[in-house]
Amino acid sequence: MSSEKINRRQQILQALAHMLEASPGARITTAALAKEVGFSEAALYRHFPSKSKMFEGLIEFIEETIFSRVSKILQEEPSAPLRCQKILHLLLAFCERNPGITRLLTGDALTGETERLHGRILQFFDRLETQLKQILRDAELREQLRPAIPLGGAANLLMASAEGRIVQYVRSGFRRKPTEYWAEQWPVLIAGFFREPVAVAHR
Repeated sequence: MSSEKINRRQQILQALAHMLEASPGARITTAALAKEVGFSEAALYRHFPSKSKMFEGLIEFIEETIFSRVSKILQEEPSAPLRCQKILHLLLAFCERNPGITRLLTGDALTGETERLHGRILQFFDRLETQLKQILRDAELREQLRPAIPLGGAANLLMASAEGRIVQYVRSGFRRKPTEYWAEQWPVLIAGFFREPVAVAHR
């Protein structure tokens, strides 16, 4: 794919993200998007065969950005509590910097769109929760740390805490920042999260 074509695709996706931020609640038409970008509708369709594919392009951007950075956190941070903290902060900070795209994550911008798009968002959050579950599973082996509640419920609690803040962000019209109070809330959330370290037999 030529660099010019890639740049045009990025230009379209950036314009779509901007419109999602600027017009919360409004349904975005390809005619309005073409006007925003300065292309004809026919030109839009040369880069994306449908509006669903444009939304899919934004979802792919979310996945690539988040999971590439999650991999980096796992490489650089050995502590399970800090891994969880950094991954959740990554998600919240990403949403704060990309309010329009965040409307895709809450499903707010996907009303009337295909089930495939809703499925991609569900898959994104499931994948992130599975990653947290794996971190918690490894924590017992590596650090003798075990969640105070069953593994699935523990990972879900962490995700629900972050997802709730993301929903509040969209519902407030992007006024209530997802990272607001998070630095104070995280120590309270994690304080009773793990049981006492598992005793290790010494020979």
